[in-house]
Amino acid sequence: MKRIIPTLALCFLFSLVAFAQHHGDGGGHIPAHGPAPAHSPHPAPENRHFNDRAGHPDAPHVHSNDKWIGHDTGRGDAHYHLDHPWEHGRFTGGIGRGHVWHLAGGGPGRFWFGGFYFAVAPSDIGFCNDWFWDRDDLVIYDDPDHDGWYLAYNVRLGTYVHVQYLGA
Repeated sequence: MKRIIPTLALCFLFSLVAFAQHHGDGGGHIPAHGPAPAHSPHPAPENRHFNDRAGHPDAPHVHSNDKWIGHDTGRGDAHYHLDHPWEHGRFTGGIGRGHVWHLAGGGPGRFWFGGFYFAVAPSDIGFCNDWFWDRDDLVIYDDPDHDGWYLAYNVRLGTYVHVQYLGA
């Protein structure tokens, strides 16, 4: 019995360390606002990496000081060009920190919550492989640089992707 308690305590400590490393700086944090406009005329290079610090995800993410990592390309980025921005209307369900949405199903090609439907940008699909499409919490932010796109921030992971609103 004397060995079991210290062993369990040690296992608990290691799990906390592993959990903190997985989530990096942003997991559980909800940014107060979306990113500032990038003002960059250059598109994103192919094969970008986002793990700016040890333990941070190699996906666009937000630090606990609300710094958006990976949102640094401007209007000229062809990855986020839409011929018909907002062709399904604009999302009116609530944007920003005060509106946390619970995913109800789907996948990157089409997911939903609260009767609203979205799709992940094709160039961002690899950044949401670890999302739980039936239970993660998301916050939607306006994208100040790419017309027709929003940013879906995953509260559990601290990561985000570009999403297009498909309607209600």
